[in-house]
Amino acid sequence: MVTTEEIERVSKMMRIDVDDHREYVDKVHAMIEFFDVLDSAGVDSEEISMQEIPISNLRKDEHVPFDDKLIEKINHYKGTYVRAPKMSS
Repeated sequence: MVTTEEIERVSKMMRIDVDDHREYVDKVHAMIEFFDVLDSAGVDSEEISMQEIPISNLRKDEHVPFDDKLIEKINHYKGTYVRAPKMSS
């Protein structure tokens, strides 16, 4: 499935400092297994009903300018980075 080398390559591409790439192999495998469970849930047969709306009933798209710097409005913003929560094991 996923190898230590792949995690090391991806972390370098994303510029994420990871001390021990091996510790993330099990986490990635668990995520992939969870996706396999979701894939096997059998929701293909579920019917999704949606009300049809004529295009004439939709609102007109409008550009609304935003003069402020959006990055400065984000919580945990520092310099040119946004701080994200730590991954728990």
